[in-house]
Amino acid sequence: MFEIIKRTMDILLSIIGLIVSAPFILIFSVLIMLESPGSPIYKQERVGKGGKVFTIYKLRSMYNDAEKNGPKWADKNDNRVTKIGKFIRKTRIDELPQLINVLKGEMSIVGPRPERPILQVLCQ
Repeated sequence: MFEIIKRTMDILLSIIGLIVSAPFILIFSVLIMLESPGSPIYKQERVGKGGKVFTIYKLRSMYNDAEKNGPKWADKNDNRVTKIGKFIRKTRIDELPQLINVLKGEMSIVGPRPERPILQVLCQ
């Protein structure tokens, strides 16, 4: 019963969140494309419940070739982060597209943060 209530709340909150945040996502998508060429939406593999791998969506806060030398944690003054990227990271606006993942049932509003498969291996 708890799982049904939690999933229902995830669906309702993600729909409301997407409706409310759509103008922000649109505005910052345009700003990202003006500052740095490429898609404003960043896609990345993450590991969810039960080890299931899925694609997470975020607003891109780094330049397109940010991981050309392999994945690494972002530093405080990381030169791979764009000017718009600094703002959307600080305000967490870059996380808004993840509401699509919540709506799809790949994530939950409340729950552990899904990690990248490569970083799970590095952190063990």
